[in-house]
Amino acid sequence: MPQPLKRPITGRGEHQYEVIHDWGSLPSSIEYGNTHGVCEDSQGRIYVFHTVGAGSPCADALVVFDSDGKFVKSWGSEFAGGAHGLHLQNEGSDEFLYLCDIKRSLVVKTTLDGEVVLTLGYPKDSPQYPLAADGQPATKYISTNVAVAPNGDIYVADGYGSNFINQYNAAGEFIRTFGGTGSAAGELDCPHGIIVDTRGSRPCLLAADRKNNRLQSFSLEGAHLGFAHGVNLPCHFHERQGMVLIPDLASRVTLMDRDNQVLVHLGEGDASSFRELRKEPREQFPAGKFVAPHGACFDHEGNIFVVEWVEIGRVTKLRNLG
Repeated sequence: MPQPLKRPITGRGEHQYEVIHDWGSLPSSIEYGNTHGVCEDSQGRIYVFHTVGAGSPCADALVVFDSDGKFVKSWGSEFAGGAHGLHLQNEGSDEFLYLCDIKRSLVVKTTLDGEVVLTLGYPKDSPQYPLAADGQPATKYISTNVAVAPNGDIYVADGYGSNFINQYNAAGEFIRTFGGTGSAAGELDCPHGIIVDTRGSRPCLLAADRKNNRLQSFSLEGAHLGFAHGVNLPCHFHERQGMVLIPDLASRVTLMDRDNQVLVHLGEGDASSFRELRKEPREQFPAGKFVAPHGACFDHEGNIFVVEWVEIGRVTKLRNLG
């Protein structure tokens, strides 16, 4: 009897993972578009946020699987074509999703079943985002990702718009804007992802400053604190037990320690060709390698889920071997 093919292994030392591409069983009614966001809830269910494939009979952009990859449910057809950032937040005994829609320039807070709790649109109360004479937005604004502070304040990254970060209180009332386009300290160029970093003595905001090829940290009041390097095109973050997970659009996933020093790059592919490869059929994707990681999360067991900016969508599970 032929032996089953072994799956690829990526990483080294205590950070080794079995690579399981195309994880999760989609129903025939759903075809992925670009898979942009992923998170896990307290029940171990995995949520995937995608733009919806052009030929998909069902337009639901949010797909939910159980921990074994069995389809549970889907919803969110209103986000088709714009599904981007996805963040899960515990608030007391409740859990909420924050979804960023880059087609409609919205951030929507929902229950895990899709009931809308809060919507944030163009930040017209900010002096950096004036309205034109006709009352329409006068500044480019496309929200890409969200972070939430321990006190409930909401931070929205305008990653595809004007490179600011906008801060709101838990009720969605505007507080301040900081950042802006540039490469100097405190300036950003595509703040694509953000996370409230609670690993230190005081919480701070960590931004994936993608086009500047770096990470940048800010106080929760918007003051520049420092930089970290070792990334190419960082997209977003997730943290577990002091370790930070960074999906890097340039064909790899990075793990960093508490001091934001690189521990290992996982599944590193060909960064010179990912923009072309991402449009190819699935059979062209190299086994054990990433094409264009866009979102990633740890699960409760330390496994990693990675979703990629590829036209046909891809979800990969990295099974923790450590």
